[in-house]
Amino acid sequence: MKKSTDRIRTTHTGSIPRPKEIFDFMKARSTGASIDVAAFEKALTKNVAAIVQRQVDSGIDTVNDGECGKPSFNAYVAERLSGFEGRVPPGGIPVPTGPMGIGGRDALQFPDYYKNVLENNPFVHVIRMAPQFCVGSIAYVGQDKVKRDVANLKAAMSAAGADEGFLPASSPIPANPNEHYESDDDYFTAYGEAMREEYKTILDAGLLLQIDDPRMVSSWDGMNKATLPEYRKWIEKRIERINHALRGLPWDRIRFHTCYGVNFGPRQSDLQLGDVLDLLFKINAGSYSFEAANPRHEHEWRVPLETKIPEGKIIIPGIVTHSNAMVEHPEVVADRIERWAKSAGRENIMVGNDCGFQSTAGNTEIPSTVAWAKLVALGEGARIASKRLWV
Repeated sequence: MKKSTDRIRTTHTGSIPRPKEIFDFMKARSTGASIDVAAFEKALTKNVAAIVQRQVDSGIDTVNDGECGKPSFNAYVAERLSGFEGRVPPGGIPVPTGPMGIGGRDALQFPDYYKNVLENNPFVHVIRMAPQFCVGSIAYVGQDKVKRDVANLKAAMSAAGADEGFLPASSPIPANPNEHYESDDDYFTAYGEAMREEYKTILDAGLLLQIDDPRMVSSWDGMNKATLPEYRKWIEKRIERINHALRGLPWDRIRFHTCYGVNFGPRQSDLQLGDVLDLLFKINAGSYSFEAANPRHEHEWRVPLETKIPEGKIIIPGIVTHSNAMVEHPEVVADRIERWAKSAGRENIMVGNDCGFQSTAGNTEIPSTVAWAKLVALGEGARIASKRLWV
């Protein structure tokens, strides 16, 4: 994992709005319509190349494929794991509500805001998946898809001149009901062992692996009655399961990403970085990506002054946010980077965005033009900050 030795390096958390050509294929497939698979694969290779080139042109150092081939991480259990069965509820698959919990802490404080969001739902056009239930033994069956993703990204990196790339992968902890395994331990272990196959494929290809686990801290919102000490114990158990799935893998080439609440809401209920950073550092990873650019978290650049970053590890604070459509001025970006560099040490940070710009394909909260403008601002701001920090 390359570090900021002579300038501040940039990256992002993964998802970028899918190009229309790709989204149309995904939408058709999600409705059960047959698609020209060869045409889809050709379009995917072409669009990944364009996405990687545009990242490089925007000033992004450590790039990925924009999650171009994934409808969402919820699709993993349907596309890449055996042992699951999709069940369409009576009345059809409901319109998703996005990442907000309708009965969560934030929605209870701001019911009028969330009522308005649901009435103007930005997730109405997302790719929908039938709820998945574990009904048999879990095994990884997505080898063709992950190998395709690896090949597309590596070819695009070579063409664009990118010096480092990563592929995000779903957390090794399931979020779907279990009807097969006798215990949660058996279920979680089987799921983690299956996802481990994808992790090894990505790492063996020479790419960085990013573990995406927003639930690590965003679950706080829905666990209304949990105290912070109780929630920290829940996190510690989750970390044990993640580390088991990552055992023996090169920790210094693994990134871990989480986010506190994700959505556009008031988010007054968000956890704070100081509540959890010491625990996150126990995950067997070399870098840690989290929200730091939105108004609920911008002040947290001070946290590394109190919570020491372990030797050899780096943090990846978000410097531009996914949670509003305003494009940050490059000088603001540079100011944020400078604060983090001075509190954590410039060699201990890389900078990115808060969370994915389109974690589920079809979410319209951040249009494509805005997402790319934010990445350009990130690249420009990093250049300005680097000039200030390496004088």
